[in-house]
Amino acid sequence: MAKLTYLGHSAFFIEGQQHSVLIDPFISSNPAAQAAGLRVEQFNPDGILLSHGHFDHIEDALSIATRTKATVVASFELATHLQNQGAPTVYPMNPGGPQTFAFGSARLTKAFHSSSHEGVYLGQPCGIVLTTDDGVCVYHAGDTELFGDMALIGKFDKPRVAILPIGGTFTMDSAQALEAVKLIQPEVVIPMHYNTWPPIEQDPRAFKALVEEETNAKVTVLAAGEVCRL
Repeated sequence: MAKLTYLGHSAFFIEGQQHSVLIDPFISSNPAAQAAGLRVEQFNPDGILLSHGHFDHIEDALSIATRTKATVVASFELATHLQNQGAPTVYPMNPGGPQTFAFGSARLTKAFHSSSHEGVYLGQPCGIVLTTDDGVCVYHAGDTELFGDMALIGKFDKPRVAILPIGGTFTMDSAQALEAVKLIQPEVVIPMHYNTWPPIEQDPRAFKALVEEETNAKVTVLAAGEVCRL
């Protein structure tokens, strides 16, 4: 059984049977992670999966990759940028078919957002479909608005778990994320990218009530540092 730890904002640590991955590691200056006492040094992943290049998604990727030699999986431009910064092992991808790694398989999907860091364009923003080494399929939508092709992700990948942004302003809000759940049809939904700063304040409990009233999915609301079994 896979284990998921929420690190706050959009960052997750997912452990499969033998291997682990970090998604969008933003820990050092993440208010929720800091309040929970989380430290970069406690994570030793086999892979680091990145949705896009904004600081609140890649802040600790390079330092962790350098220390652990984890494979960084990201869009071509972002992976190349991190390789040029010293990341020892990168695997550039774009939206398309899955690739197999020690930690399982991963593919990138489309997302509607932007991607840059300190004025450098870092390629297309993406969502991530991860299948852990014990067979659990997780869709991390990245930063995105609602789009109709989420139905194809549900049909093709059949994710058991959908991790969706609900903060509004830069991504879907709760009402749009509810529609995303209807398109994807996962068993479990985990909200992310909310309440880190005032512009993305949302009530995750209200989102949970909406989703569980209108769909068959169950919503798991996690605080930073909390764990759920997948």
